[in-house]
Amino acid sequence: MIGRLIGIARREGRRKPMETMTSGVISLEAGLASDSRGAKFVTRQITVLGREDWEAALMDLADLMGPPDLPWTTRRANLLVEGVRMPRAKGGVLRIGAVELEITGQTNPCHRMEEAYQGLLRSLHPEWRGGVTCRVRTAGVVKLGDAVEVLVSPKEHNMRLPG
Repeated sequence: MIGRLIGIARREGRRKPMETMTSGVISLEAGLASDSRGAKFVTRQITVLGREDWEAALMDLADLMGPPDLPWTTRRANLLVEGVRMPRAKGGVLRIGAVELEITGQTNPCHRMEEAYQGLLRSLHPEWRGGVTCRVRTAGVVKLGDAVEVLVSPKEHNMRLPG
C-alpha cells in the first residue's frame, strides 16, 4: 500500500507555534531542519501522524455539532501522511520520498493536547492515533505529494493508559 505526504511542519522552540512548509530537509543529525526537537532527541528526530488516525481521534470527540475543527498541527507532529497504515511497533520502517525513517515508538500524547481541546489526550492514545516517533535512517528532502511506503512492519504493540 502506498500513501502520500500531505503535511510538513516544524517549530523553532518549546511552545512555539507550528510552521507548515511545502518541503523540508531531513538529516541524520537534526531530523527536520529548523525543528527544535530533532537534534536533541536521537530516537525522536521526526514525528509522523496519519490523517486517518487524526480524523478518528477527532470523531471520538464529536458532539451534536460534529467533530471539533482542529488542524493537524495541533498534534505538533512533523509529517502528516494519508493512505497508509503505519506500523504500530518499534522497528517499523517508513519511506517518504527518498527518506527512510525507523519507528522508535508511539508518540505519546501529552498535557498540551488537553490544553488544545479537552479530551484530545485520551482520544489520541488508542491504536497509536497520536502517531509515531522516528529516527532518520536515510536523509534527504521531502515535499508535499511524496509517496509514503511501509518497508518493515513488525508485530503490533499496543500500550494502555493507566487507570
